[in-house]
Amino acid sequence: MTNTRLSKSLIAIDDINRQDPNQVLINDVETPVELIYGERMSLCLNEYWPDANEYLQIAVRAQHIKRWHLKRVDFPANKAGYFKWRQSLGRFHAELAKSLMLENGYTEEEGEITANIVKKTKIKSNDDSQTLEDVACLVFLTYHFDAFAAKHSEERIVSIVQKTWGKMSDKGHSIALSLTLPDHLAAIVGKALA
Repeated sequence: MTNTRLSKSLIAIDDINRQDPNQVLINDVETPVELIYGERMSLCLNEYWPDANEYLQIAVRAQHIKRWHLKRVDFPANKAGYFKWRQSLGRFHAELAKSLMLENGYTEEEGEITANIVKKTKIKSNDDSQTLEDVACLVFLTYHFDAFAAKHSEERIVSIVQKTWGKMSDKGHSIALSLTLPDHLAAIVGKALA
């Protein structure tokens, strides 16, 4: 990585996510949840959008930065509480990413560009916000779909896949359809898209 500002910002994001108290087993090694999530997001971006600009690269890595800081249980246990939690998280991730960028040589304007991507501002008219959404959906399908599907009814999962599909771009759809999913998950996607 030749861009020092970019590499320092990504390292700073990883350093924070390394502090995640929530752990997951990766190759028999306890790994911080948000650290591996950020790495998977970047891997997906690099694979399918190799020419992504640095603001998008930072936004993708920081999408869940320090996510454990705002807990779902601290918000009302209803739909409105869920949306308030998600909005609060989006603002928190965006501001933290921006502050790290400012510490590493980016301007206020550049930090704001990235913050708006993290918040998915103008998602259908901002290509970078749309790409962040596509990457998040693809990472979900690749790494989290199976465990999530095991916890919910097929009817609920079909509905979630349909909502997820609606958030994605044509390119995101094309990539998603090229993924090799286990048969039971592929069947759910088939039902959702029928």
